[in-house]
Amino acid sequence: MTNKSELFFQEGEAFLPGNPLQLRLAFLALLMNRNVLIEDVPGMGKTTLVKYFAKATGLEFRRIQFTSDLMPSDILGVSVFQKESETFVFRPGPIFGELILGDELNRGTPKTQSALLQAMEEKSVTVDGVNHALPQRFCLFATQNPRGQYGTYPLPESQLDRFLFKFSMGHLSRDEEVELLATGQRLEKLDKMKAVLTREDLESWEKEIREVKTTRVLLGYVSDILQASRKDTEYGLSPRAGLDLLDAARGWAFLEKRDHVLPDDVQAVFPFVAAHRMYSYQSLTVEAEQARARDFVGSVPFVKVK
Repeated sequence: MTNKSELFFQEGEAFLPGNPLQLRLAFLALLMNRNVLIEDVPGMGKTTLVKYFAKATGLEFRRIQFTSDLMPSDILGVSVFQKESETFVFRPGPIFGELILGDELNRGTPKTQSALLQAMEEKSVTVDGVNHALPQRFCLFATQNPRGQYGTYPLPESQLDRFLFKFSMGHLSRDEEVELLATGQRLEKLDKMKAVLTREDLESWEKEIREVKTTRVLLGYVSDILQASRKDTEYGLSPRAGLDLLDAARGWAFLEKRDHVLPDDVQAVFPFVAAHRMYSYQSLTVEAEQARARDFVGSVPFVKVK
């Protein structure tokens, strides 16, 4: 980590007061080219967070506003027949960007939501039988309204499992809210902001995260968590969730300026990696999901091998 990363977080906290944890999680997902789901009621700063990341990094930004009449082709693109050449030419949709804001994802129909599955996992899309690669640096930051709000469709477990993190923005403290009211809208200031990070910064830090070390004992602890989850809940954690948990723990250790993962790193990221995979069927709030996940991981002992 460098002075540039410190500046990134300082600027972020100026635009998003009271959300240092959310900035950290989103930053890790961005570095690792992973997907994030942000759930909260409208007006809590979800879109502001994503727009800040786009401005601060200079990545190619695309926004997709999900509605009940949005079609998969509106996201992926279409093949258009060119009369002159008598051939079909592919016109890419807004999914062909580097940082994608999927706004109010759960207002899209299940058919439209499923159009993102291949992009989220394979970083490519298939249209008319032809596979099209997405940019090398690609991540989806999706927002959704709380379950049960009018006009929403719950995300399937297969899609939830493709999000590295899920979190909410949460409410501001009284002092933070007074400061926000005094300074006014933040989006206007974002429009004038210049990038503070480069692609080289992101690539360098991504490489550092991959080099964070783990031990066999630590891997055994992660496996114990996965095994216990399959006994504790109807939907236990998948192997993919285990890999995501390990990657997130590496990222957390990186932010803590360590070159190795500790059990504390696993426990710190676990609620944000696992809660939406374990308890989605119970219609809990994000906070309640994460509280249960925090209690669960605290019940799994870390056994040191002598």
